[in-house]
Amino acid sequence: MSSGPFITAPRTAAPFQSSAARRWAIWLVALACAGLTGCDRGTAPAGGGAPGGPGAGGPPPAMPVTAITVQPQRVPLLIETVGQAEGSREIEVRARVTGILERRLFKEGERVAAGAALYRIERAPFENALAQARASVAQERARVEQARREALRLKPLADKQAISRREYDDAASAVSTTEAALATAQARVRDAELNLSYTSVTAPIAGVTGRSQRSEGALVSPGADGLLTTIAQTDPIWVRFAFSEAEFARLKSGKSPEVSVSTPDGRPLAGKGRLNFAATSVDTRLGTIALRAEFANPKLAILPGQFLQASVNVGERDAFLVPQKAVMQNDQGKFVWTVGADGKATPSPVQAGEWLGTDWVIEGGLKAGDRVIVDNLIKIRPGAPVQPRAPGEKPPDAKAPDGNGPDAKKKSDAKAPDAPKR
Repeated sequence: MSSGPFITAPRTAAPFQSSAARRWAIWLVALACAGLTGCDRGTAPAGGGAPGGPGAGGPPPAMPVTAITVQPQRVPLLIETVGQAEGSREIEVRARVTGILERRLFKEGERVAAGAALYRIERAPFENALAQARASVAQERARVEQARREALRLKPLADKQAISRREYDDAASAVSTTEAALATAQARVRDAELNLSYTSVTAPIAGVTGRSQRSEGALVSPGADGLLTTIAQTDPIWVRFAFSEAEFARLKSGKSPEVSVSTPDGRPLAGKGRLNFAATSVDTRLGTIALRAEFANPKLAILPGQFLQASVNVGERDAFLVPQKAVMQNDQGKFVWTVGADGKATPSPVQAGEWLGTDWVIEGGLKAGDRVIVDNLIKIRPGAPVQPRAPGEKPPDAKAPDGNGPDAKKKSDAKAPDAPKR
């Protein structure tokens, strides 16, 4: 065995043998425990919140809502339906003679006066026909004169029996025949004059013209293909609609009902109108009674063929008015949220009628003095406490929960120990 020098490896220190290292480890463990505790507080379950908070198991805070106090009032009894406008007089302008359409003398869609020229058809053929008819009249008139002279000349001879009676009778008959031919020729003149006048197509009534069906240069003729344009008298204008039998019974019970019309988006048109027709029988296919109202329409606010919302005021009744947004609906029908005497939200079933402007007409289910909630309707639950306020009143300022503000944050005074020295 060699007696050389013995070399040994240096001994390593045991873990946490130094007091400084031991203090450092303790501080890390304490810091980790503090972090876990803070996390548990931040994610506390719903039943473990601060006393009185949302998750503390206590009563929830009252929700601020806007509520209106309703009172019964006299509201009009309206029956609403869809109607369609039509001209009080609607006519078709047709060609009455055959010929080439030379000119259109009006602008489509504009008003025209009664008797205004609309089209001009080629005149030359009808002027020639009139000239021929007048020439035939002159010819027949000459024959009449000749026959009369002949009859006058033969009459003295017949009286003296210088000629046979038959000759005179033939002359007298020739006078009647030529006079009849003259009358026929004169009728042909009037017919030719009438046809010539038809070459100028005029408006039979005052109104608004439609689209021209035939263009200039087209050959037009009477019959199915003779339609040139249409004219509708729009002042006054009529609106047709229909009521069910029950609605018609309510209409008959009222006095001098007023009719109003509006566009589908609710914009009123043409002021008030009056009923000028009610059918005397029920349409067996639809079970309705046809009605018609008349409106003044000087500014052409209503166009023929336009679909409108017609409202007939048949009287008045006592009811409540509630904003449309406040009326909800479930599988049991319509209801509104009301504020009970205990300050809690309560669903109240109602019997809703028709719309009146931006409100529902409530015919039943409410009583005078009820407070109806009009906002935060999706968040409300039956029995939930609410804090009602009048429309336009600002809600109370929300207070910050205790312990969550920046001033409530506590600063840690713990001081990390010095790192162990190696």
